[in-house]
Amino acid sequence: MAEAPQPNSTFSRPTFFILTGIPGLAGAQAWLTLVFGPMYLLSLLGNGALLTVMQIDPTLHQPMFLLLAMLAATDLGLATSVAPGLLAVLWLGPRPVPYAACLVQMFFVHALTAVESGVLLAMACDRAVAVGRLLHYSVLVTKARMGYAALALALRAVSIVVPFPLLVARFEHFQATTIDHAYCAHMAVVELVVGNTRANNLYGLALSLAVSGVDILGITGSYGLIAQAVLRMPTWEVRAKAFGTCSSHICVILAFYVPGLFSYLTHRFGRHTVPKPVHILLSNIYLLLPPALNPLIYGARTKQIRDHLLEIFTFRKSQF
Repeated sequence: MAEAPQPNSTFSRPTFFILTGIPGLAGAQAWLTLVFGPMYLLSLLGNGALLTVMQIDPTLHQPMFLLLAMLAATDLGLATSVAPGLLAVLWLGPRPVPYAACLVQMFFVHALTAVESGVLLAMACDRAVAVGRLLHYSVLVTKARMGYAALALALRAVSIVVPFPLLVARFEHFQATTIDHAYCAHMAVVELVVGNTRANNLYGLALSLAVSGVDILGITGSYGLIAQAVLRMPTWEVRAKAFGTCSSHICVILAFYVPGLFSYLTHRFGRHTVPKPVHILLSNIYLLLPPALNPLIYGARTKQIRDHLLEIFTFRKSQF
């Protein structure tokens, strides 16, 4: 519960907030654009290239690649919802963001994070069917079911994240208008609220457990089934080939959940031991690192996509 400040330090609902970036790193913030700028550029180019290749090549219109397209589209949205404002703050210094725009950014950041987590779960289930029930894969996994899965993930994200901005919008008074963050994260805004924020804190915790917790359990269960199926295979060569089909997905899972869990745990339980600049830096890396790495991982390790990209590059090179 937030303590109510003295009346002369209380602000009515502001027309804008001021994002300060990463507190304590004022002198080095501009240099961080050399880290986050290329990450955002990689996100745009890599995910854009994946979506373009899968759009123009009919042989890639398969359920597995449709899931990859969902992941690439989500990564594009997630990176774009954070990176432009982040780079502006790092390069130009603290900047104002309208109150309504702050709530909109809050919604999209958390909703797209929930969608990405769900897509990773769907990909794990897809790999479990492909390895364990290969003969029935084309019957069990269809384009129509991928479409239903995409709709379900979008509806889940919207329904569980909408309360975030609504829970913030109910507050009329704030103890400051300066957000010590690079984007409008839910808890960063809640820290400025005057009033009882217990509902916000409890809902944030419940949402993390309900989304990431359930998705991680589902992914773990899927890989348990994959491990059982692989161990029943006759030779080491066959086992290695079967498990190799999951290697890209495992790398993507680690890139998404490891920094995410570390950022979450440091925020919830390490406030007094982990410096705030470190926590905020990690939260930005968590949102921008997976969108930058995922197209490299899948582009390098998925033969159909790699070959098509090489064909496009070779064709364009031959034109000069």
